[in-house]
Amino acid sequence: MTARTQLLDREVAKALSALSAAAKKGLGDPVLAELVMIRASQLNHCAFCLDMHLTLARRNGVDEERLGMLAAWEEADDLYDGRERAALALTEAMTVLTDGFVPDEVYEGAAKHFADGELAHLIGLITAINGWNRLMVSRRVAPGGYTP
Repeated sequence: MTARTQLLDREVAKALSALSAAAKKGLGDPVLAELVMIRASQLNHCAFCLDMHLTLARRNGVDEERLGMLAAWEEADDLYDGRERAALALTEAMTVLTDGFVPDEVYEGAAKHFADGELAHLIGLITAINGWNRLMVSRRVAPGGYTP
C-alpha cells in the first residue's frame, strides 16, 4: 500500500469541527445526529468515523439493535420513526450522488419532518460528515484512534 499522509491541517480540522458542532447544536437531537453520521460513514466506508460515531451513539443511549440494523433501516420499520427515516433517506441521497442531485421526493419527505432551520442544520450535518469521511478515507485513517 502507498504511504499516505496522516497530517490534517489544524485550520481545516478546526473549520470542519465548527461546522459539525454548529449543525449538531442546531439540529438539537444528538441521537438523530449520530444515526445520520453513522449511516453516511457506512456508505463512505469510513472505519475511523464509524468507530467514533458508534461510540458516541452508545453514549447517547442508542441501543444495539438500532445500531446493528442501521444499514438496513428501510426494512426495519419499527426501529426508526418517520423523522429518523426521512433524515436517513436524505443522508443517503446527499452521500451517494449518483444521479447528480437529491431527488425532490426525498427532500420533500425531509421537509415534512423538519422545520426550515432544522432542515438547514441537518443538511449542514450531512455535508460535514461527508467531508470528514473523505478526509479520513483518503488518508486511510484506521479505527481505534478516537477517544471521547
